[in-house]
Amino acid sequence: MNESIDILIIEDDEAINRLLCSIVKRSGYHPKPAYSGTEAMIYLEQRRWDMVLIDLMLPGMSGERILEEVTAAGDCPVIIISAKLETQSKINALRGGADDYITKPFDVEEVSARIDSCLRRYGGRTVEKQPAEINYKDIRIVPEAKQVTVNNKTVKLTAREYDILYLLVSSPGKVYAKADLFERVWNEPYYGDDNTINVHLSHVRNKLYEANPDETYIETIWGMGYKMNS
Repeated sequence: MNESIDILIIEDDEAINRLLCSIVKRSGYHPKPAYSGTEAMIYLEQRRWDMVLIDLMLPGMSGERILEEVTAAGDCPVIIISAKLETQSKINALRGGADDYITKPFDVEEVSARIDSCLRRYGGRTVEKQPAEINYKDIRIVPEAKQVTVNNKTVKLTAREYDILYLLVSSPGKVYAKADLFERVWNEPYYGDDNTINVHLSHVRNKLYEANPDETYIETIWGMGYKMNS
């Protein structure tokens, strides 16, 4: 078992929690079960986790609230596993910082594959040599710490949001098509999933606007893609 990969599993149904723990163990990772939102927050405050699986309907504290806490705290992959089938629930979870959304009942092999894929994407981001600091207008990015400041204000981004901004700021004059943006950030083939890109880009734009409402940072080039506004 890979003891260095610790996954917190927040699920109040004991049978489903045991099944998810079994999937995680079989994949070579170390699971930690939590059966309520309150219990989960105790574990989240104690240490950093390599991944968090969250059910949305939880006693003590909702999964949506826990998602907010996890994404605000830093760079941690999050997969939602929920019985909520509504499209809006999925959109809200993605907008809130989730990296993936799996509906119940789920396929065991699919859950295993998605966990592996998500962890692989996160691990892959640290391979490339990164500059000590990137600056564009009043945006300052420190890659080693994944720290972003705008207008001298700290901007808290989810991992996906950070990758999008980092990519755009790294080549501010380049126009990134949706397919290119998706494949470089998600490390997966692009099959026309515009909604996923739109949700994450909207969130990045909103956070930049909150830090400096007098500046427009990301420009949409209609029919082509996105670039930093010159």
